[in-house]
This record gives sequence, C-alpha cells and structure tokens, in this order.
Amino acid sequence: SSQQALEQARATAEELEDLKAMAKGLEEENSELRQQARQLVRGPASSLPQNQQLLAEGHGLRQRIQALSAEMADLEVSG
Repeated sequence: SSQQALEQARATAEELEDLKAMAKGLEEENSELRQQARQLVRGPASSLPQNQQLLAEGHGLRQRIQALSAEMADLEVSG
C-alpha cells in the first residue's frame, strides 16, 4: 500500500513537472504574441502619415491626368 502511494506520488510529481514546463512554454509564447501585437499596433500608426501623403499624391496625380486628358481632347478637336 505504501509502495502504491510512493508510485502515485512520483507519477504526480512527474505530471506536475510536465505541467510546469508546459506553463513556462505558454508564458513564453504569450510574451512573444504580446510583442508581435505591440509591433502590429505601432506599425500602422507609424505609417499613417506616409499613407496620407501617398493618398494625397494619388489624388493630385488623378487631377493632373484629368487635366491632361482635357487638354488632349481640346488639341484633338482644334487640331
């Protein structure tokens, strides 16, 4: 009976060590995921001014294309 109790205690101790190792692995994974999340949150925020500049440039180019198209149309009509 005491032999069974010792074996059960050893098995429980091994299981506890396995659970500790698993918990440590999960903590490390959690830390990595938090770091990735922080980078993702910072990424778009830091590129926002650049995105706005690119949108403004795109809008300006569209306007310039429309103006050039109108000029070409005028030249074709008068030419």
